[in-house]
Amino acid sequence: MRIHIATDHAGLDFSRDLQDHLRTAGHTVIDHGPAAYDPLDDYPSFCINAAIGVVADRAAGVEALGVVLGGSGNGEQIAANKVEGARAALVWSLATAGLAREHNDANLIAIGARQHSVEEATSFIDAFIAQPYTHEERHARRIAQLAEFEATGAIAGHHIDTLGR
Repeated sequence: MRIHIATDHAGLDFSRDLQDHLRTAGHTVIDHGPAAYDPLDDYPSFCINAAIGVVADRAAGVEALGVVLGGSGNGEQIAANKVEGARAALVWSLATAGLAREHNDANLIAIGARQHSVEEATSFIDAFIAQPYTHEERHARRIAQLAEFEATGAIAGHHIDTLGR
């Protein structure tokens, strides 16, 4: 599997350890940065590039997932989710890692490097990669609604507020 990974300064050491683990497990790792420690770097471009890589690979039929890291993982998840077709889930336990794939068909996960040990993060990533999506009708229906809203700003048969537009 191809794994796209991105971080900021808070997750840089984590990222290096996780990349080594993933490569040892037989995965191809694409590192979207940063290349060096900079305490003033900004995570959005790194995480957006990782999400673009995942979405593009999957559209081309390449089996791919992504991991974005930061201090809390929150901003990194938000950045990745700005990419059309990305479904990034904030993961903080083995259960949330598995459910992100099983129920939400998430294609990226976000992990807070300041919230977890490398061992915990490694176990979350391994659980995420190993868990297949169920394809249950209720989960597929909900994911389709999210994709529909992302593309059109509406969900057929459901009221969506217009945010003053």
